[in-house]
Amino acid sequence: MKLTKVTYTIKQSKLTIETDNPDSIKIAIDSVKKNREQLEAYIRRNPEFLTSYEPLEVKDAPEIIQNMAQAAQQAKVGPMAAVAGALADLAVDAMLVKARVAVVENGGEISADSNTSIIVGLLAGTSSLSGKIGFRLKPKDFPIGIGTSSGTVGHAVSFGEADAATIIADTAALADAAATAVGNTVKGEDFEKSVQKGLETAETIPGVRSSFIIRGEYAGTVGKLPQLVKIEGETWNNLNIQNYLPPKIKLI
Repeated sequence: MKLTKVTYTIKQSKLTIETDNPDSIKIAIDSVKKNREQLEAYIRRNPEFLTSYEPLEVKDAPEIIQNMAQAAQQAKVGPMAAVAGALADLAVDAMLVKARVAVVENGGEISADSNTSIIVGLLAGTSSLSGKIGFRLKPKDFPIGIGTSSGTVGHAVSFGEADAATIIADTAALADAAATAVGNTVKGEDFEKSVQKGLETAETIPGVRSSFIIRGEYAGTVGKLPQLVKIEGETWNNLNIQNYLPPKIKLI
């Protein structure tokens, strides 16, 4: 199946869109524009939605606001921790009117639905794994959301010190919010214990399927990750993470 991939920027939303139907690309872009406008209007009326680090209850709000608030409640973080993922989710939902393959990556957060297997890459900050491994998502995995938080790279707020705290969840909004919550707990002088703390936090969040955390020379996983692959240009090979991790990185 031939897929079309484009990149597009709407203010802070840096999008990569992939689909089997090019007509759905405009649909995704229009969705992000519309939902960003609704979000901005809501924030003008409710400025605490932008600044809160705690979940907020919302009433009579647009879908984008409700989705962000729900994900924040599940992860116990502020609603803006879910913004990139929530925008991606709604764009994918809109694309499915015409597309069978719909993938939207928004600033590193991924929402996807597909009737065929696809590959998505894993970015892990300054880690030696960044851009070299990814997930092979199968039809049984969809719909899916993938979010990553880092305390060492990027502009998003994180109170932790993980190189990458990646979450696999039912939606990208939840994956985004949960990655923030998990990443916030990965801190302290004992790197191994901090990774373990992050994994334990991930297990407490409803809707989280699995987590993969990297900090320094330590990495850890919990739950059932999608099939891991090594990315080399346009090719990939199946991996056993235990055997693939560089010698300096220990799997706990």
